[in-house]
Amino acid sequence: QVQLVESGGGLVQAGGSLRLSCAASARTFSIYAMGWFRQAPGKEREFVAAIRLTGTSTYYADSVKGRFTVSRDNAKNTVYLQMNSLKPEDTAVYYCAGDPDPVFRVGRMNPSDYYYWGQGTQVTVSS
Repeated sequence: QVQLVESGGGLVQAGGSLRLSCAASARTFSIYAMGWFRQAPGKEREFVAAIRLTGTSTYYADSVKGRFTVSRDNAKNTVYLQMNSLKPEDTAVYYCAGDPDPVFRVGRMNPSDYYYWGQGTQVTVSS
């Protein structure tokens, strides 16, 4: 069983930056794609970004494109989400997710498309 653990959340002022990490407990051949989602109070969980753990494919939600960057370090079984130019509307609990499908397409944005989930980390952006 794969466990995903997020870290790096916190409180930051608008315009600031944070880097989230998602560490996987299993060897990366068990996961072929990782995604980041977020959920604000009273709202549905929404897609943020995704990356394949083989190749170079990434995908971003329009709301974060140009501000957020997803990357990976396969040697550390870790995926990162660098968040720059943060806005108050980025405030949410951020979750990482993983999927064991070798042909998983990173453009899939439905939370139900992912099999493994972390517990989430809070990001709060003050105005």
